[in-house]
Amino acid sequence: MNKLYIGNVSEQASALDLESIFEQWKIPFSAPFLVKSGYAFVDCPDEKVAMRAIDTLSGETFVSCKLQIRNIPPHMQWEVLDGLLAQYGSVESCEQVNTDTETAVVNVRYVAKDQAREALDKLNGFLMENYALKVSYIPDETAAADAPAVGGRRGFNPRGPPRQGSPNLGARPKLQSDVPLRMLVPTQFVGAIIGKEGATIRNITKQTHSKIDIHRKENAGAAEKPITVHSTPEGCSSACRNIMEIMQKEAVDTKITEEIPLKILAHNNFVGRLIGKEGRNLKKIEQDTDTKITISPLQDLTLYNPERTITVKGTLEACGKAEEEIMKKIRESYENDVAAMHVSLCDFSSLIQQQVFFPVQIHKSHVESETVHLFIPALAVGAIIGKQGQHIKQLSRFAGASIKIAPADGIDTKQRMVIITGPPEAQFKAQGRIFGKLKEENFFGPKEEVKLEAHIKVPSFAAGRVIGKGGKTVNELQNLTSAEVVVPRDQTPDENDQVVVKITGHFYASQVIELLDILELQKRAKCGHFLILKYFL
Repeated sequence: MNKLYIGNVSEQASALDLESIFEQWKIPFSAPFLVKSGYAFVDCPDEKVAMRAIDTLSGETFVSCKLQIRNIPPHMQWEVLDGLLAQYGSVESCEQVNTDTETAVVNVRYVAKDQAREALDKLNGFLMENYALKVSYIPDETAAADAPAVGGRRGFNPRGPPRQGSPNLGARPKLQSDVPLRMLVPTQFVGAIIGKEGATIRNITKQTHSKIDIHRKENAGAAEKPITVHSTPEGCSSACRNIMEIMQKEAVDTKITEEIPLKILAHNNFVGRLIGKEGRNLKKIEQDTDTKITISPLQDLTLYNPERTITVKGTLEACGKAEEEIMKKIRESYENDVAAMHVSLCDFSSLIQQQVFFPVQIHKSHVESETVHLFIPALAVGAIIGKQGQHIKQLSRFAGASIKIAPADGIDTKQRMVIITGPPEAQFKAQGRIFGKLKEENFFGPKEEVKLEAHIKVPSFAAGRVIGKGGKTVNELQNLTSAEVVVPRDQTPDENDQVVVKITGHFYASQVIELLDILELQKRAKCGHFLILKYFL
């Protein structure tokens, strides 16, 4: 008998879920699954089957509410498909996927996981007009990115008028963009945009099929407030035009004579590509839309406010066209970065035992806390604490982490230890603000990068894996991130059988090292569940 270990399984997964996945991929197993907290074992008939399971299922996700249904007959009407899906539970959404095949593909999300499981069991292999349906789980958070919705395409012909809420397959609405539109509006116009008892903003939301957040409480007393619009690209542009029309009307009513420009917020990572080589992209948008576009300087950025302001001046119609072109460039940049990130993750995984990791669902209730010791200049302690401790209290609330400064080791100590306790997201926020505060308070030169030493704890048995054979892994990590990583070989483990890994570098480099340590060393990854399969004879 050949035993297969399945690691980093969601704690919500059951033996039935695992059996369903193995049966779906036609991978035989010889005995019931033995499911424990975060992992499971199963017997495979032979070594060949065990290796096929590893090749096929590494990165698979279990117990998702979302399914992908393939091989749907090309002339199927939504009424028929909706009726079939409704037999197994309440369908939250059903989106068509863009494919090159004659048959249709849809992503379906049920409100409950047991409903999705029953639909998979009953519909996988189900015959419709001599087409056998193919059904599989898909991760909830990646389905939208991997499966863009489409309008009409060949192979989908309506049979009679579609019923309300269920158009024919070629007319499903497009998916919401992963990149929202972020605008800055003068604070004096916020009331008009919201309207009496919220009537105006509700009307915009309804007309444009969008979700609009007006961040009124941010930056109290500021002259401008950010607005975030979540919708399709078309919905974002429509909402933008509506908001601009309201501001223009309010300016006239209040006798404001100065021009009201359109201001778009964009992450600095995308701005260089928006501008283009020698400013060509930006100049083309200006010429095509008859607008004047300026971008706020790099000096206005901070580590925890990485957005730049794109100011567009022109007529209302011209500004609307410019917004479409600007956001098109930004979304293209985002999609390219996402694609590059997937490649980078595969590169990272090759550094760690040649295992492949694919992030799936984030279960916040299972996110574990970790403690990081960050060493700052002793002279910077006052800036971090703030007057009467106000800054460190605000930082702790903002990050959702416990932040304490350890007593000095002596009178002449040059460094002080900041103890940060919280989940990875809180660590990122807290450490990011501390790095940024040190830069703002001029503890490092204007052209000098802030580099700090951080200590994280890892299980002692895994320290050798971080080092790698002959130091290969740690050297590759250092080359990859420009951070210095020290794993003491002769360190005595603490009472929890953990040792300290020392990281010295800039903020993002140290975060990458911590992420890679989590991927390798934690049975259940703190940023989500990863499926790892290992084969034991």
